[in-house]
Amino acid sequence: MGGGNEAYGKKAFKRSKSHFTDRITADGRDGWPVEAGRYRLVVSRACPWASRAVISRRLLGLEGALSMGIADPIQDDRSWRFTLDPDGRDPVLGIHFLSEAYDRRESGYPGGVSVPAIVDVPSGKLVTNDYQQLTLDLATEWTALHRPGAPDLYPHALRDEIDTVMADVYEDVNNGVYRAGFANGQEEYEAACAGVFRRLELLVPRLERQRYLVGDTITEADIRLFTTLVRFDAVYHGHFKCNRWKLTENPVLWAYARDLYQTPGFGDTVDFDHIKRHYYQVHTGINPTRIVPLGPDLSGWLTVHHREELGGRPFGDGTPPGPVPADERVAATGRP
Repeated sequence: MGGGNEAYGKKAFKRSKSHFTDRITADGRDGWPVEAGRYRLVVSRACPWASRAVISRRLLGLEGALSMGIADPIQDDRSWRFTLDPDGRDPVLGIHFLSEAYDRRESGYPGGVSVPAIVDVPSGKLVTNDYQQLTLDLATEWTALHRPGAPDLYPHALRDEIDTVMADVYEDVNNGVYRAGFANGQEEYEAACAGVFRRLELLVPRLERQRYLVGDTITEADIRLFTTLVRFDAVYHGHFKCNRWKLTENPVLWAYARDLYQTPGFGDTVDFDHIKRHYYQVHTGINPTRIVPLGPDLSGWLTVHHREELGGRPFGDGTPPGPVPADERVAATGRP
């Protein structure tokens, strides 16, 4: 969004389309073939769109094939920064700001610098920031590099249903919380906020009778809903005024979210410290004091959920991912 961080909440919110939509594919048809070690995934643990890619990469066991750079949750008006790394420089790409990879791809690019982004390491150029397609390609085009026992996150027979569920969740929930949070008029806010809760309530009967959104295993649809739910009480309820009820007050959705959080590959990628500091300190148009709330209490994320009583096989015929690589573990400050 133009105008820097203070612009949030001061003009109508419209999510930018991804400008760089090249795909990294098994056959390399866009000029970017799947290749171990060639690309770097740049993310922020604060960002729900980037968190999809972090979860997918881990579930599929792509850590060794696709390296990951983690940006500071507090970006400035120049873009996402690598200030968590020594000398403020990404150790693989050698850059201080993600915008440098965008500039190498297209000078004078007029849009915003977003995560997730995949960068070609040899050239230092951005390949894609297409957050909608990126994770689908990790699931379907990178299969030669998946770990043994990797789950099928986008099973062919269920794709139509997955796509339908994801489209509704995207419009009303994933993007709806932003439309509510960045609304600059009462009617605009009320319509977006009502849409968030209407869609969440429509999901309850589905999740009352089955453990996962589509089929009996974890799919891309669950990843996309989870990344909003895990942020709900921490930032969307207060900061974005989506406060008709808290996630913890909805027994079905709260149990569903806890089930996923406690599944290897989900909660072990979540950093509540990064999430809270990003939203409350970056969106100064909404929160000019930049004060970060102390709550909510995170201990509930580790409590018993009983969702296994619905059956379901989290990883289908596959297996859970192994331990988180030591250099990718979430710090204690970001965990319950």
